[in-house]
Amino acid sequence: MYPDPNGPAETDTAQVLRAALWMLGAVVSFSTMAVAGRTVSFELDTFEIMMYRSIIGFLIVMAVTPAIGTLAQVSLRKPGTQLVRNVFHFAGQNLWFYAITLIPLAQVFALEFTSPLWVLVLSPLLLGEKLTRVRILAALIGFIGILIVARPSPDTLNIGTLSAAGAAVCFAGSIIFTKRLTRTETLTCILFWMTLTQSFFGLACAGFDGDIALPSAGSVPWLGLIALGGLTAHFCLTTALSIAPATLITPVDFLRLPVIAVIGLLVYEEAVDIFVILGAGLIFGANYLNLWFQTRKKHSRG
Repeated sequence: MYPDPNGPAETDTAQVLRAALWMLGAVVSFSTMAVAGRTVSFELDTFEIMMYRSIIGFLIVMAVTPAIGTLAQVSLRKPGTQLVRNVFHFAGQNLWFYAITLIPLAQVFALEFTSPLWVLVLSPLLLGEKLTRVRILAALIGFIGILIVARPSPDTLNIGTLSAAGAAVCFAGSIIFTKRLTRTETLTCILFWMTLTQSFFGLACAGFDGDIALPSAGSVPWLGLIALGGLTAHFCLTTALSIAPATLITPVDFLRLPVIAVIGLLVYEEAVDIFVILGAGLIFGANYLNLWFQTRKKHSRG
């Protein structure tokens, strides 16, 4: 699901363009999820959204994988890693859906971009990777960006900001354990267990109070968009990274921020905050610095 971030050693113009188009698909998918999630949030809580999203997603996976001949790739080789990965993802996705109902969409997306930086911080602990000086510098720059986006104070630090930041940390945990899984498991296997286990997680959490709301006829299409958007976002991102190096396609992914800022302005009348844009720029720069250094180091060894 998260292949080698350095991608192929050589990339021509046609490959970069093809990868960029796949990344645009991911941008559209993530943005669609945000709008659809906010729309149904007035009727369903986050656990219910995740339950319906996962059930629909599982049905899509079960419909598509036999048709393309990949269902046989589903295995039980790494049940513990699959479980931990999906706990992180489930928690992060719930926090993300909660955050988009409380703070501007652009702020949520800006804080979400910190996930790779949290991966830098957590990888030495969970993957045994070395924390280099460049990684420390990238983390520090990204942390400054977080402070600019969140501007923590009694007036600006709220549950929405904390939820978005918590989602980024959980997504980082998901990325780390997905890296472990991709050493032996395919995208089909990961998506199968993600949608299945998170269906049970959602059912347990949504039904904890004994009251699970049924979606109205108007909400069903939006839930379908959330489920489809999540699956297509993962597929587009993975495909793009398999075609071209992350250093070339990451700037396309960053288009999510201005796109969602425009959507927030036009649909929800959310003002474009210059501090969010500035902080997000620093976060992007920190991520790109680390990717560029890793790519240069790999090529120098080659």
